[in-house]
Amino acid sequence: MCRQVFGFRLAMIVLSAPAALLNAAPGLGARLVGAAVVVTFMVSYVLFRDWERFGPLLLRHPSLLAADTLFGAFLLISAGPDTTLAYVGVCTPLLAGLVYSWRGAAGFASLQALILLLVHTTLKADRHAPVAEALLLPGLCVIAGAMGSTLRNLMLRFGAATQALTAVQARLAAAEAVSAERARLAREMHDSVAKTLYGVALAADGLAATAAAAEPDPSRVREQAELVSRSARRAAAESRELLTDLRRDQPETGVLPPFWRDLPGRAADFTRRTGLPVICHWDAGAPAGLPPVPPPVARLLLSITTEALENAHRHASATRVDVRAAADGHLLRLTIHDDGTGLPPGTTLERLRESGHFGLLGMVERAAQAGARIRVGRGAHARGTEVRLDVPLRPPAGVGPSPPPAASTPLSRTA
Repeated sequence: MCRQVFGFRLAMIVLSAPAALLNAAPGLGARLVGAAVVVTFMVSYVLFRDWERFGPLLLRHPSLLAADTLFGAFLLISAGPDTTLAYVGVCTPLLAGLVYSWRGAAGFASLQALILLLVHTTLKADRHAPVAEALLLPGLCVIAGAMGSTLRNLMLRFGAATQALTAVQARLAAAEAVSAERARLAREMHDSVAKTLYGVALAADGLAATAAAAEPDPSRVREQAELVSRSARRAAAESRELLTDLRRDQPETGVLPPFWRDLPGRAADFTRRTGLPVICHWDAGAPAGLPPVPPPVARLLLSITTEALENAHRHASATRVDVRAAADGHLLRLTIHDDGTGLPPGTTLERLRESGHFGLLGMVERAAQAGARIRVGRGAHARGTEVRLDVPLRPPAGVGPSPPPAASTPLSRTA
């Protein structure tokens, strides 16, 4: 706002300077008026161009504005109160109100009004000008000072409101980040450590039952003990991996192997561990024919695939799982289908959350984070469950947390 005021002053000085110089008395008078033109012009130009640098100086030293007012008075006397230079005088109390609040506005409005009144009275003493004409510009000075003070208060309140809004937004962003991190930790714990510990518990129960038999088989006891040991080591490794991920300072870059090379390895490892066959199909003829997947998206897709395989093994009584990948137009389509019992009728995310089953909820959240569309149901198959992911081939830059769909979203049994 102050910069605009000085811009207006600059224009008015340029317009009135010729009249001031023409009306000045030859000799010393012309020199004084010329010096006043130069000083007022340069002051207005400097503050208009670099207010951020010189504005604080004007704020600390009101005497500078007072000196500028006196120089402007020389020009006003020379040019006359009927020129555009009179409006430069009106700008002074407006600027004082913006910079020095109501006290400065009152002081400079009084000073400038007095100067305008004296100039008008002196130069038009022989013309018997009306009183209203003599008081017009001084009255405008008072009004301009009040406007400047009011605008200052409004801008200060607006700045305080903006600062408060920024603080609230920062707190909301921090709360959202904490909530997203808690949801991510819940998904990681569910998909890794919790399931492995559940397997350890089952293996330990089997070991206890075998050891409590009337004639325990040493080889069977040894086999089950080794299973408990392997499962416990796996749980410890998953815990270390989770802690390492939490302490990683920088976001993950291209440290993961390519998605299409890692997916068959995950499937083969799952088959060795569970005995459930997993067959990978590439509609492009080979994994190399499929489009590359950015590492952050690849990690989310691998987690969703792993969760779908675990669900087929633990809950669906499946005998086979087919994983199919294809590029369909501008989408990458990934489907995981098992030939098991399928989802119970009326299954929703809300019911799964209330019953303590968070696997499908984590899959939906990860799909939203990857910018993908997920559908869980029977699909076009006669039985079983199909998880279908449609991933844009050119996702938006940066994969960040996104709010999951509504908790009551139905998980249909058909596509």
